[in-house]
Amino acid sequence: MLWYKSWLETRWRFLIGLGLLIFSALSTVFTYPQVLKLLPMVPQHINGEIGRRIREAAELARDFRGYVWSDWFRQNLPEKWTLFAVLIGTGGLLAHSSGGGTLFTLSLPVSRRRLLGVRTATGLIELFVLAFVPSLLIPLFSPAIGQHYGLGSAVIQSACLFIAGSVFFSLAALLSTMFNDIWRPLLIALGVAIAVSLVEQAPQVSYGIFHVMHGESYFRHGALPWVGLLASAAVSVALQYSAMVNIARRDF
Repeated sequence: MLWYKSWLETRWRFLIGLGLLIFSALSTVFTYPQVLKLLPMVPQHINGEIGRRIREAAELARDFRGYVWSDWFRQNLPEKWTLFAVLIGTGGLLAHSSGGGTLFTLSLPVSRRRLLGVRTATGLIELFVLAFVPSLLIPLFSPAIGQHYGLGSAVIQSACLFIAGSVFFSLAALLSTMFNDIWRPLLIALGVAIAVSLVEQAPQVSYGIFHVMHGESYFRHGALPWVGLLASAAVSVALQYSAMVNIARRDF
């Protein structure tokens, strides 16, 4: 019953996210021939950081592996996945504390920790699907345009996204145990994600949670960002533990 209840609370966020990401992944694949045609038109004499980024993107797009990493694993997937990680993580008991749903849930013969644990597990399963299923469509459909993308690369880079990005899901879950509405946890968690992303885009910043989510070290050097993955997992566990403590102490 708890699993089904958690599914009902998040199913539309999950299904909308899955449909959007699948469409985006297929668009990444099938627009590549058009991207190749546009590459000769890329200007080569733009100075500054913007010019550097344009030239880097154009150079990566000359190879399908580089194009997929740049367009999908560095941009489209992390941006959309993080949004839905926050959406799925937001909510829970306190979001409906003004109605009878919370009292009914709390009357069930299970502990509050189990209630939160089931909802967390449901959310993580959904996010796992959002991270892997759209990405695996890329190696599946690449032969349709005469290209190839390694299945192993898709799995590893999706794993980097899922493990590191779970921090934002856990942050939203923690904030949802601190506020009685949906909007404040949602906006705060999204604000933190946007702020971190902007900071990491600075030229002098070469490492951070989004760098780990992008799987950049694996793409460029074939090395997994073990320190970043372990640190992200530890932070996520700490945030979830704090959420459980908050729920256990809350007086409904």
